[in-house]
Amino acid sequence: MKLLHLDSSVLGPHSVSRQVSAAIVERLRQANPGLETVYRDVTAKPLGHLTGLHLAAGQGAAPEPSLREDIATGQAVLDEFLAADIIVIGAPMYNFTIPSQLKAWIDRILVAGKTFKYGAEGVVGLAGGKRVIVAISRGGYYGPGTSAAAGEHLETYLRWVFGFIGINNPEFIAADGIKVGPDHREKAVAGALQAAGNLNAA
Repeated sequence: MKLLHLDSSVLGPHSVSRQVSAAIVERLRQANPGLETVYRDVTAKPLGHLTGLHLAAGQGAAPEPSLREDIATGQAVLDEFLAADIIVIGAPMYNFTIPSQLKAWIDRILVAGKTFKYGAEGVVGLAGGKRVIVAISRGGYYGPGTSAAAGEHLETYLRWVFGFIGINNPEFIAADGIKVGPDHREKAVAGALQAAGNLNAA
């Protein structure tokens, strides 16, 4: 079984989402000693954002020499995703949505003919059967019924993205309110780490 662990926080060791994603991976490793893990930090080695030249190359045009390495990296990212049985993602909320570095990664895995296709009935996801677990951290409170719920474009966006490619039940472990105050942060981190430790590892 293969696991892909992805982090996208720019805060390094100060990141809550990194701390929780690491705890999720450790929980899965303990339960599955033979688990093969691949780690990618999309802030340490950011992927380039897509351009018109990328899209032209994707349609069969000869890639510009300056893009060849980047396109090869994008293919490696897609291959990592396709090979993984489990994907664990650390995803903080930045300005109400995902980090741009994580968006660049998503742009490399949402590929027609690889992770989805268009059919007579609409879009068909091709990546079903994978387990996706996302550690999210948010400075405030954005849950249903809160005054800021309409501004939540992190979890809602990722649920849509993974559902689009056939992964209909992504799991989320959230640390909310980490910027409200030290007590709120401590409680949020402790709760998220406890949830990671209690995660169903089967």
